[in-house]
Amino acid sequence: MASRKLRLSPFALFTLVLALFVTLASTALADPMIYTGDAVRTKSVGPFTAKVYAIRHDMKERPATKSKQAVIDADVDKKFTWRMLRDVDSSKIKKALTEALQMNGFSDGGRTGQFVGAFNKEEVKENSAVVISYSAAAKTVTIWVQGAGTATVAGQDFMKAVWSIWLGKIDQPSMGDQLISKL
Repeated sequence: MASRKLRLSPFALFTLVLALFVTLASTALADPMIYTGDAVRTKSVGPFTAKVYAIRHDMKERPATKSKQAVIDADVDKKFTWRMLRDVDSSKIKKALTEALQMNGFSDGGRTGQFVGAFNKEEVKENSAVVISYSAAAKTVTIWVQGAGTATVAGQDFMKAVWSIWLGKIDQPSMGDQLISKL
């Protein structure tokens, strides 16, 4: 059986090498986050419990110890990602976030208002995404609400307050444990 040699034109060879380089370079330069866990936020009213949103947490580096407080304190890029499991009035989300920040000792109304201002539509629809990310380099928390708004709030203290909403004092303590269960 005669063997056939594959011959590529110089242009085709260059294109192939360039494609491989771009693929490898983008993989090597990608800044992967470490998935730490996920949970579902529920709201109980009387005998009924409703699922509100699914939430996951990712961070750039693992903390030295596996604890909720270590994740709160970690000055590394990190983020929460929600997927709404039902339609919810924005006013209810704003109120819940404001109360959660206050419950965790954060009382700067200006920055709280700036943060919850990203919920600038009447309602957050089912399957909408909400992403809350912290940039360690810029020391800012950015919130993006699909179909609504964004806001960026400065301060490492604000980041710790926001991360405390789910990992600090919360009326659904199992969420925090679930959000770090994969560390």
